[in-house]
Amino acid sequence: MKKKYLFALLMVFMLWACQRSHKNQSRFEANWESLRQHPTPEWFRDAKFGIYAHWGPYSVPRFRTEWYSHWMYVNEGNPEYTSQDEIYQHHIKTYGTLDSFGYKDFIPMFTAEKFDANEWAELFERAGARFAGTVSEHADGFAMWDSQLTEWDAMDKGPKRDVMGELAQAIRQHHMKYIATYHRHWLYAWFPTWDSTTDASRPEYAGLYGPRVKPGDFVYPDSHTPDSNRYYPLADSAFNLQWLARLKEIIDRYHPDLIWFDNKMDIIGETYRKEFLSYYYNQALEHQQDVVATYKFNDLAEGTAVLDVERARMSEAKDYPWLTDDSIDWRAWCDIENPEYKSVNRLIDTFIDIISKNGCLLLNITPRADGSIPEGVRERLLKIGDWLRVNGEAVYGSRPWKIYGEGPTPVTEGHLSEENNPDNTSEDIRFTQKDGNLYVFLLDWPGEKVRIRSLGTAGNYPTQPIQTVYLLGNEQPLEWKQTKEYLEVQLPNQAGDYAYVLKLSNCL
Repeated sequence: MKKKYLFALLMVFMLWACQRSHKNQSRFEANWESLRQHPTPEWFRDAKFGIYAHWGPYSVPRFRTEWYSHWMYVNEGNPEYTSQDEIYQHHIKTYGTLDSFGYKDFIPMFTAEKFDANEWAELFERAGARFAGTVSEHADGFAMWDSQLTEWDAMDKGPKRDVMGELAQAIRQHHMKYIATYHRHWLYAWFPTWDSTTDASRPEYAGLYGPRVKPGDFVYPDSHTPDSNRYYPLADSAFNLQWLARLKEIIDRYHPDLIWFDNKMDIIGETYRKEFLSYYYNQALEHQQDVVATYKFNDLAEGTAVLDVERARMSEAKDYPWLTDDSIDWRAWCDIENPEYKSVNRLIDTFIDIISKNGCLLLNITPRADGSIPEGVRERLLKIGDWLRVNGEAVYGSRPWKIYGEGPTPVTEGHLSEENNPDNTSEDIRFTQKDGNLYVFLLDWPGEKVRIRSLGTAGNYPTQPIQTVYLLGNEQPLEWKQTKEYLEVQLPNQAGDYAYVLKLSNCL
């Protein structure tokens, strides 16, 4: 009884301290200096792994890419025409001309009849995710929530359900943080609203297709691509206001723990970007909630939110937390006819490399238009979850060690660079640390023994005397010896198919 009483007192004190810390935090002003005072919450650094889904009307055609909504309109009459009009030709052949069947006509076909938010959330939890959600609005202008700001939303059209509301509730019931991703800034000049030969030019559809903007009429360069000849318009004040209003509606209705942004957000006026951050952070203060916002490139000021890299990694560890967003499919972000899913081994090795360098992974999956999750996706998520149930103590709540690892396989940095990174080998090793323990990830099975050169007594990164070495999932201590050049560990019979983790107990 005494232990229970002391535990209850401790819980009350922690709750009081948490409330006090939020109350003592001054409100954030809409300037970069103030916004830099917002800390990255520990839950994010501890969580490591999140899942989200590209899912919307663009899932209906299942052809090539989630950018179908854009490329279906690109032909010889479009300034972006490059003679690569495969999607346009496919659309005309399959659905008809763009004045008779435009993107809006996919929305009634996006019925989501098999969508079960609880089933999704249960799968995400079994996969080991600690935060999850879906795209709230892609570049296509279709809102996946019950919006009061537009009729082009999932409650009024298509599924006729509050997709985000259902997922937010289910994800939180399954003990995960809820996230929303936001891509609306891409809508500006996404559709050919100037082209009278398409349905995108009709005023009655402006709420979906966006304002009348013609690419090529502006001289704002794509700052994210060196020497690019592509140009983007800066959004006008009306679009800026709508962009901000929808974000505020998402915050007020669903209180996401993390809001993720696609790149090109710098077409939105800086005033509106700062107002978003201050509104989000202040709402979180009022609700005693620790939240995260992410950004790409220079879309937000450094230190005001978490940097995200798309289909990319870092070549070295960083002294700040960061995020990778990547898709389970090499070829696309949404469901397509012929997916090329990454192997479980590749996904796990990439994840380990990321967390060893102070990053987290947000993995995109590709549900079908009806709301079902393809078996190839489900199978991979469940195998990741199985691996995490054995090795999760080296992942969740861990922090980078003095060095991220060793081995010959290089990592190329840069936007969309993941395809340039080769698979890891048995010589590639990564490290994390937690609670005085050092965890050593072997990214492939090395055989009867492994030599870890970074842990030799003459190395640049000495540890405290090693007490015991275990292989996670195996209760028996392993035999080992330490020389000036390396730590050598004798391994048991191989168990499992993916990365393996040694635990060096109480050596830090």
